[in-house]
Amino acid sequence: MKIIVELLQKANKTIATMESCTGGYLVNSITNISGSSDVLKFSAVTYSNEFKIKMGVNKDIIDKYSVYSLEVAKEMSLVISNYTNSDYGVGITGKINDIDINNLFGEDNKVFVSIYDKNNNQYYTKEIKTINSSREDNKKRIVKIIKDMLIKIIG
Repeated sequence: MKIIVELLQKANKTIATMESCTGGYLVNSITNISGSSDVLKFSAVTYSNEFKIKMGVNKDIIDKYSVYSLEVAKEMSLVISNYTNSDYGVGITGKINDIDINNLFGEDNKVFVSIYDKNNNQYYTKEIKTINSSREDNKKRIVKIIKDMLIKIIG
């Protein structure tokens, strides 16, 4: 993540995150880097639908597409960018080798990532199939993919 913090600093840009299934793993990776306070505005771990909605995610989109969808990841990235007035918002939702009894529909073993670029009003998205491994290994893999996406977007 050091390169992400440096790229954001150099570009005088900021980032905010709204994570669900990764449980703050992305923001933790960012805050492990010295200087991250220059670029990170805010992060929310919205593990429940209730708090996604309280943060501004449209309930109708959750109901229509499932909380486990690219549409919801896009809403999360847009909402967190707008809420914090950050240049980039990252939204992450999905299922990591788990069944959610509160949300039985939506694809299993798939994570949806959206990075919203406010200045260009553009979304960059990715669907990531989880691997048959631990939740932590999956989170590391997801964050690496997001890091690579951010390098291309910011750099």
